[in-house]
Amino acid sequence: MAVNVRKISEQELEAQRAYEQKALSLLQKRYTSKPLACVITYGCQQNVADSERIKGMLEKMGYGFTDDRLSAKLIIFNTCAVREHAEDRVFGNVGSLKKYKLSNPDVVIALCGCMMQQQHIADKIKQSFPFVDLVFGTHVIHRVPELIYKALTQKKRIFELPDEDGVIAEGLPVKRDNDKKAWIPIMYGCNNFCSYCIVPYVRGRERSRKVEDVVKEFKGLVNEGYKEITLLGQNVNSYGKDLEPAVNFSELLRILNDVDGDFRIRFMTSHPKDCTKELLETMAQCDKVACHLHLPFQSGNNRVLKAMNRGYTREKYLELINYARELMGDELSITSDIIVGFPGETYEEFQDTLSLIEEIKATSLFTFIYSPRKGTPAAEMDDPISYDEKSKWLRELLALQEKISASQMALHKGKTFKCFVYGKGKLGDNYLAARTDGNLIIEFEGDDRLIGTFKKIKVTEPLTYVMKGELERM
Repeated sequence: MAVNVRKISEQELEAQRAYEQKALSLLQKRYTSKPLACVITYGCQQNVADSERIKGMLEKMGYGFTDDRLSAKLIIFNTCAVREHAEDRVFGNVGSLKKYKLSNPDVVIALCGCMMQQQHIADKIKQSFPFVDLVFGTHVIHRVPELIYKALTQKKRIFELPDEDGVIAEGLPVKRDNDKKAWIPIMYGCNNFCSYCIVPYVRGRERSRKVEDVVKEFKGLVNEGYKEITLLGQNVNSYGKDLEPAVNFSELLRILNDVDGDFRIRFMTSHPKDCTKELLETMAQCDKVACHLHLPFQSGNNRVLKAMNRGYTREKYLELINYARELMGDELSITSDIIVGFPGETYEEFQDTLSLIEEIKATSLFTFIYSPRKGTPAAEMDDPISYDEKSKWLRELLALQEKISASQMALHKGKTFKCFVYGKGKLGDNYLAARTDGNLIIEFEGDDRLIGTFKKIKVTEPLTYVMKGELERM
């Protein structure tokens, strides 16, 4: 599907920088101390990356940051539209700010992200949440300085929700949440139109960043000392299809793998329809690319997969998994996404999902009960199975996966892994958490100064979803 990609011009970006300076001057006059912004993010890693860019622009405008929304002068909710539960949380949390806004009329409350790109949601905000000052969609993030400045200076509410595709803005400032682990969006949007998914409607069609722009950002992060860099896209396997000259995701991985430095490359999300043997071979051959494949299969039944418009069969999925294991062996970790109770799915068809789970032996699964999304084909399908019945199915699935996860973890007892120590652990006050190349979590007792480094850790006690370990002594 061809898309007329529009790269935001340097002239447009310069106009936004001018708004940054105008806002900075305004805020310095309005407040005696630096005003605080609270950015609350829901949903996927792409939303996290978007929020980091939003915060980068806010910092240029003179804002500091806080997690306490009741001490903030600017509150931004970056929303997710993938499931109803996420939407309900947004409505509840925004509604709870009504009293705060009445007591502090100078506070700006803004909503952005995928939820807001749906007209019926924007209409609900307009009608039911009159204290919300600003609503903007997924295609105008680069205009945050302008939109916030207008919200600060105009008395009317602002709804900026253009329905357009193909926007890429390079060179935006980024305030990253972590100084050793980073996200890099390599493409935006999706062309797949799975029948249950709202993403193509709110994120637009697929468009890839140019290789040189990705490489420039990547090298900058490596030079700054980042150790784990995750490449993001709704479907990274489609990267480069719209570029001239043509380049594919495997080629991009090889280019990045050849960058000098001590780092690890991850990526998500990978669509089975476009997952190639070339990609799996690239993973096996590139020493800095993690042996972790997040490959959502959603259902193990071919009729359901066809109704989902997934574009592959159970057999094709298993062929990919088996080939990946043939290349990478026990080093490979598989994770996946599953939808339970898709409209029209029978219990017998759900059993096919359970049997696929037993066959692939994933280390972990992300599982969800089907959530209808207004405007998608699946939302119009007959759905006779009750939510309570679907919940029983989900519990059955989780019980099975818990056994599989425990058995997979048990295979690693006594092994030593090179791990990235990413933060505090949960098993005790002195525990740190580290991630193996295959995305397994090992917790061990250690000094906080190890956070942000690679260390060799030996597994001493496998648990169900995490393992205990000890630092290998030199």
